[in-house]
Amino acid sequence: MSVPPAPSDTGTDAAFAQQWAEWHREHELRRADPHGFLAVTGLYWLTGQPQRVAGVPGLWSTGPDGPLVTLEPGEELVVGGRPVHGSHAFGPIAERDGRTATAGEVEIEVARRGGHDIVRPRDPEHPLRTEHRGTPTFAPDPRWAVRGRYEPFPEPRSTTVGAAVEGLEHVYEAPGRVTFAVEGQELALTAFDGAAPGSLFLLFTDATSGVTTYAANRSLSVEPPAADGTVTLDFNRATNLPCAYTDFATCPLPPAENRLPVAVEAGEQIPTERR
Repeated sequence: MSVPPAPSDTGTDAAFAQQWAEWHREHELRRADPHGFLAVTGLYWLTGQPQRVAGVPGLWSTGPDGPLVTLEPGEELVVGGRPVHGSHAFGPIAERDGRTATAGEVEIEVARRGGHDIVRPRDPEHPLRTEHRGTPTFAPDPRWAVRGRYEPFPEPRSTTVGAAVEGLEHVYEAPGRVTFAVEGQELALTAFDGAAPGSLFLLFTDATSGVTTYAANRSLSVEPPAADGTVTLDFNRATNLPCAYTDFATCPLPPAENRLPVAVEAGEQIPTERR
């Protein structure tokens, strides 16, 4: 099921496609950043037992005072621009927050996800990054820039969702939902706070999930609602989360109510790396 045909203005469509192409080119450049998620070489769950992390110095552990690395003689990390020898405590890390250390060209993410401290090295020479050739997409179509309405909840709702890692959960505050229509069918998506003040972040699946698009999730960023609550859901800009490319991601899954019964034939498709 897709949106119904609509009259087309060739000039308008061409401008829309050009704007989309520029946006997606910039999005892919950010995705392929030397220390972006395509550069992640492993996911290590820290415990009280010190462990080695492949490709980086030190023995890594965690406890009540947060992640700790202990370096052997001759080993060095750089944290906050300063060389570190011996032991270094990163301190308690808040959920979805993180610290960064470096070892040569490798950047080491020290973070907290789903209530657990983790370490993820990011090597610019990782084949997933160096061999990435872009993400397949549906052709941009102005008909998938859908008008909707944001409906705030009386109070933000704590919403627990699953994760790409089995057994892991994430908790987000949902300030409201977005309602819209496709082919006359009234639909709604629970919304989370976006990165920019006032913006919204949507996680969803649809009838294309697992067929032409990544099975677990896609995401959509939405500009802050207008004064009357009006928003535009441009599904042409629906993007894959890191878990679509790598098994070293802890991405959230959509809440159950965000499983759309229609086929959103717009935005990013299954990455080449997963085909």
